[in-house]
Amino acid sequence: MRNLKFTLAYDGTRLVGWQRQAEGESVQGLLEDALARFEGGPVTVHGAGRTDAGVHALGQVANAQVTFAHDTATLIRALNAQLPEDVRVLAVEEVAPEFHARFSARSKTYRYQIRHGRIADPFERLYVWHMPERLRVEAMRAAADVLVGTHDFAAFQSAGSPTRDTVRTLTSSTLTDDDGRMTYEVSGNGFLRHMVRAIVGTLVAIGRGFREPESMSSLLQGSARAEAGPTAPPLGLFLVRVDYH
Repeated sequence: MRNLKFTLAYDGTRLVGWQRQAEGESVQGLLEDALARFEGGPVTVHGAGRTDAGVHALGQVANAQVTFAHDTATLIRALNAQLPEDVRVLAVEEVAPEFHARFSARSKTYRYQIRHGRIADPFERLYVWHMPERLRVEAMRAAADVLVGTHDFAAFQSAGSPTRDTVRTLTSSTLTDDDGRMTYEVSGNGFLRHMVRAIVGTLVAIGRGFREPESMSSLLQGSARAEAGPTAPPLGLFLVRVDYH
């Protein structure tokens, strides 16, 4: 039995997300079906994170245990020949039996793209959240800085989520703006369901003047979801990388 680690990139626009669903194409389902052709039977693929419908990835990581003997270089070419063009296998590595894409992960980094200004760029429309008005960048940046550290992020978890432990540690939370091209990037040891999108929605509410940056601190005390801002749409979110050391 071999344990293979896969690094993937995908455009999530038309996909139902990472996790296999009863209907629609998922990244997990596409990869499992492709690997099953080599294995001659079902293959279970474990992902580092369950990106939602419409969310993209630059460096998603997955692993699967298989018995076939194809070398990794051949496997990359063969898998990409079978997968649709919006899903690519970037790398395949043979790893230790105990490696698990989700449980072995030490940190994840996400990026969210916002464009603010009067006219939306038609070539970016599938990958950014466009805001027609100019945002208060410095206020948003001040609020983003507050998120670094260990906090209770209950206010940024989707209502009804089963996770009870809502304490997470963020090691970085930065916002940059280049003449209306805004990027928020965040790294941490774990993320709650819709956490990054809820953070971005709150930052945008601050940027629009609907709330003040000082309100971010009070939200990190285990506040209810309704007290934070709205959930940003999925199209601007990217899973950038997963770190294991």
